Amino acid sequence: MSELRPRLLALMALTALVSGCMFGPDYARPRVDTPATYRFALRDAQNTANTQWWRQFNDPILDDLIIQSLGANWNVKIAAANVEAAAAVLTQARAPLYPQLNYNGQGARAQTAAIGALPASARDNFQLLAGASWEIDLWGRIRRQTEAARAQLLGTEEARRGVVLSLVGAVANGYIQLRGLDAQLAMSKQTQAAYGESLRLIEYQFKYGQVSEMTVAQARSQYETASAQIPLLERSIAQTENGLSTLLGRNPGPIARGHTLETLVPPSVPTGVPSDLLERRPDVLQAEQQLIAANAQIGAARALYFPTISLTGALGTNSSQLSGLFTGPARTWSYAGAFAGPLFTAGSISGQVAQTEAQQRAALGNYQQVIQGAFADVSNALVAREKLNEEVLALQRLVKALGDYSRLAKLQYAGGYAPYSTVLQADQQLFPAELNLAATRASALSAVVSIYQAMGGGWVDEAAQAAPAPQPGKGPFAPAIPRAPGAVTTAGENAAP
Repeated sequence: MSELRPRLLALMALTALVSGCMFGPDYARPRVDTPATYRFALRDAQNTANTQWWRQFNDPILDDLIIQSLGANWNVKIAAANVEAAAAVLTQARAPLYPQLNYNGQGARAQTAAIGALPASARDNFQLLAGASWEIDLWGRIRRQTEAARAQLLGTEEARRGVVLSLVGAVANGYIQLRGLDAQLAMSKQTQAAYGESLRLIEYQFKYGQVSEMTVAQARSQYETASAQIPLLERSIAQTENGLSTLLGRNPGPIARGHTLETLVPPSVPTGVPSDLLERRPDVLQAEQQLIAANAQIGAARALYFPTISLTGALGTNSSQLSGLFTGPARTWSYAGAFAGPLFTAGSISGQVAQTEAQQRAALGNYQQVIQGAFADVSNALVAREKLNEEVLALQRLVKALGDYSRLAKLQYAGGYAPYSTVLQADQQLFPAELNLAATRASALSAVVSIYQAMGGGWVDEAAQAAPAPQPGKGPFAPAIPRAPGAVTTAGENAAP
C-alpha cells in the first residue's frame, strides 16, 4: 500500500495538468442583426415592463384569477417537473467526473473431482471487497456533456418561464374576451327588448288597420334577428368560461366577474428596445441554451476519437473460512490503469461528429428564427394596439351616427313621413355596429396584453413566484435549480462541474 499512494498522487497531478483540455468549440453568442427601434413607434410608453401589468386593469377579480391560475395550472406544474427532471439529468451527466465507489462480496463452495489416488475435495472461498473507479476526463468529453446538460437545464427553466408568460396572457385575454361577450349579450338583450316593444306596438296598430301585415313581418324579423344572437353569445360565454376554468386548473364552471368592459383601465405600453428581447423573452433564452447544448455536444463527439483512460482499485479480504475473513493474512488489494481507444469504427464516430455539427447549425438557425419572430411579435402587437384604438374611435362615431339615423327614422315613421322599412334599415345597421364596437374594444385591450407577452420582462419572474417552483434534488451532488431571471450562461459557467 505504501507504494500505491505516491503513484496515485502522481497520476492525479498529471490528470490535473491536462484536464483543462477540451475538444470542440467554446460557445460565443452569435451576432444578431438587431434593429435600433421597432417598426412602429412606442407612443405613450412607460417603464412598466418589470411590473405586474395586469393590476393596471384595476380589476381585483382579474388579479385573483391570474394568481389562482399560477398556483393551480397543470401546464405550470408539468413545466416545474420538467425542470426537476433536467436537473437530475445534469446530476447523472457530471457524476463520472468524480470517483465511483462500490462494494461487493461473495461466498462460494466448490468441489474438485477425484484424480487418481487424490480424493475429491471441497473448498470454500469468502470475499469482501470495496472498489473504486475513475475515468480521467483528459479530452473533456464528460465536461462537454455536463456543459450540454447544464444548458438543457437552463433551457428547461426558460421553458417554464415561457409557460408562465403564456398563462398570464391567456387568462387576461380570456377574461377580456369574456367581458366583451358579456357586453354584447347585454346589448343584444336590450335590443331584443326594444324590438319586442316595437313589435307589440305594430301588432296593435295592425289590429286596428293602421299598418300593413308587411310592416308586422318586418318588425318581427327585426325582433328575431336580435333573439337569434342571444343563444350564440351565451354559447360563446359558456365556452370561454370553460376555457378559463381549465387554465385555473379546475373543472368547467362559471367565472366571477369584476369591472365591465367599458370600465377596464387599459395598461400603459411598456418601454423597450429590440435588443432587450435577447435578455427578456423566455423563448429566445431557451433557444440560446439549446444552441449552447448543441455546441457542447460537438466537443463530446470529437473526444470519442481519443482513448478513454480509467483507474480502478479494490481493497478487501479473502479467506477460505468465514471465521477468518477479518483476521490473519486475509487482506487483499489491487489497482490498475486501463485505456481503450478506437482503431476502426466504420464511420460511427465521424457520423456522430457530423450529426452534432448539423444539430448545432439547426440550433443556430432556430435561435435566429426565434429572435426574428420575437421582433415580429412586438411589431404586430404594437400596430394592433394603435390601429385597434383608431378603429374603436371610428366605430364610436359610426354607432353615434347610426343611432341618430335610427332615432330620426323612428320620428319620421311616427309622423307618417317614412315607411317602417326606413326604421328597419337603420336598425339593421346599428345593431351589428354596436356588437362590433364591443368586440373591438375587447380586442384593443387584448392588444396591450399581447405587447407585454411579446416583450417579456421581469414581471415573468414576479409571476413565477406565485407558481409551483421546481424542487431541488436531494444529496450533495444535486445541482441547484436556477432561479435567476433569464440570464444567459457563458460557456465557462456551463462547463464547470
